[in-house]
Amino acid sequence: MKKKLFGGLIALAVLFAGSSMAFAEEAAKAAGKGGHEGIVLAALFIAAGLGMGLGAFGPGIGQGNAVRGAVEGIARNPGASGKILTTMLVGLAMIESLAIYALVIALILLFANPFM
Repeated sequence: MKKKLFGGLIALAVLFAGSSMAFAEEAAKAAGKGGHEGIVLAALFIAAGLGMGLGAFGPGIGQGNAVRGAVEGIARNPGASGKILTTMLVGLAMIESLAIYALVIALILLFANPFM
């Protein structure tokens, strides 16, 4: 089961990388840029996509663990649900800020083009 899942993820990554490169190269040619500038533009698109994907994956796992822990805590001690809920919401806001930072960096890569 793990081998099939790992193989599927690798195949998906290869497919994504290939198609992203093709679309980025077409966009660079349409903009009148070729050569190394087109490769840099393609790399920026790939970096923004991968960065946002990983930037959403990590906080998603963290938020799931935080909610699971809070629900388990409330199940053990229902009287402390108010304090647990407040602490959980503050923690979720801090975790979500990491995803927002990843979004900001991806948008900077896409629209500000610091390498061009």
